[in-house]
Amino acid sequence: MRTRTLRFGLYADEQGLAWVRGLVDEAVGVRRARIVDQTIARTLPGSGMTAADAYDHLAEQWGWENPGQSSGAREAVELCVRLACSLRTWRAIQKTVIRELCPEGNAPHVCRVPWAAS
Repeated sequence: MRTRTLRFGLYADEQGLAWVRGLVDEAVGVRRARIVDQTIARTLPGSGMTAADAYDHLAEQWGWENPGQSSGAREAVELCVRLACSLRTWRAIQKTVIRELCPEGNAPHVCRVPWAAS
């Protein structure tokens, strides 16, 4: 098995991050995969660019979807999860996490945590 990486840009507070990490843990747990490392980056590795700059559209999305509400402690971050698994398993895990991040399908709706897969 090779080490593969899942990356998600998120606009979340600590509760939102914990929820997303739980989704990842659950998706990994039902497959033949192992989490090697998990990091939350506020500066993207190798680029020096901040997550706030890279994922600024997520903060805007939250503002459009929640007009007049305070964003509280939410901030743009990148969740990076390194997995030991096959390519097929990595794809299945990524697909599952994305589906759980916004389970309501293609109809207009508000995601609990605005996200972007990278």
